[in-house]
Amino acid sequence: MNKNILVTGGAGFIGSAVIRQIIENTDNHVLNVDKLSYAANLNSLIEVQKNKRYFFEQIDICNAVAIRQAINKFQPDILIHLAAESHVDRSIDDPNEFIQSNIIGTYVLLEEAKKYWSKLKGEKKNSFRFHHVSTDEVYGDLEITSNKSFNEKSPYKPSSPYSASKAGSDHLVRAWQRTYMLPTIITNCSNNYGPYQFPEKLIPLIIHNAILGKKLPIYGDGMQIRDWLYVEDHAKALLKVATSGKKDITYTIGGKNEIKNIDVVKTVCKTLDELYPSRHIGIKKYEQLITFVKDRPGHDLRYSVDITKIKNELNWIPNETFQTGIKKTIIWYLDNEVTQNLR
Repeated sequence: MNKNILVTGGAGFIGSAVIRQIIENTDNHVLNVDKLSYAANLNSLIEVQKNKRYFFEQIDICNAVAIRQAINKFQPDILIHLAAESHVDRSIDDPNEFIQSNIIGTYVLLEEAKKYWSKLKGEKKNSFRFHHVSTDEVYGDLEITSNKSFNEKSPYKPSSPYSASKAGSDHLVRAWQRTYMLPTIITNCSNNYGPYQFPEKLIPLIIHNAILGKKLPIYGDGMQIRDWLYVEDHAKALLKVATSGKKDITYTIGGKNEIKNIDVVKTVCKTLDELYPSRHIGIKKYEQLITFVKDRPGHDLRYSVDITKIKNELNWIPNETFQTGIKKTIIWYLDNEVTQNLR
């Protein structure tokens, strides 16, 4: 039976990948609810915008009246909540927007979803899911030399205003489940990368700067470790969780690619050396552009995500290694973003 899936933040990096998965690989209908902030990109949805199963509403998730109208009109079977402010540096400079969007916005969605769900009947009510998409950053960090990984039972120790706001939204979701019995699912993912990512994030920033012959900034000594997850792999996992995951459950989602930040940058540089050799005088290899800068306040040391639960229960594992995923990513940026700006 076809489902109606409402996706908040569907014009964002991960949200658009989820919507592409829904339209291209299912018969479900999807409503994209997005306020179109600075990081939104409707071009990421060009290939699905003409599809009769795709709908779009420009709405701020903090607007309860507009959210209520959209939910009542679309009658979703599943709500996948991806809308969020997500850049750590911006959260350090100005936390206010993160509190508003990530905490207040999630509260509004939970309240409106609860009102809608409480009026449903029969199978429609039994099958409804509120799927909240979160981050592994809510768990804080791990020691560089540790062999531990975050899992669904890891304690929360957020380090930045961003991760604290996401931790707060996670707690709200669990409270609405326990208090009001709203059927919810939470997923906590590792660092995403891939096509269409806004260039404030590490990998697209490095690609853009390298091609333009600009410095490649690395915080501190670059020894911080992150687990990297290709965005299309994540989108497939989210769709599988939303449609097949057990209600009132948490799943951690990772790419099984733990890499030091300095090695991420060097891999991007070496791949660019092969695919798009430097055209800048005095720069034979892109690694020459690497520049170490003052470390970010409260910078987490290491992230690692255990995917045992989602693997065993939903038979999901990432398809892309970092080597295959980063090559696809760089080729996409060369074809669609970077070189166009140089012509």
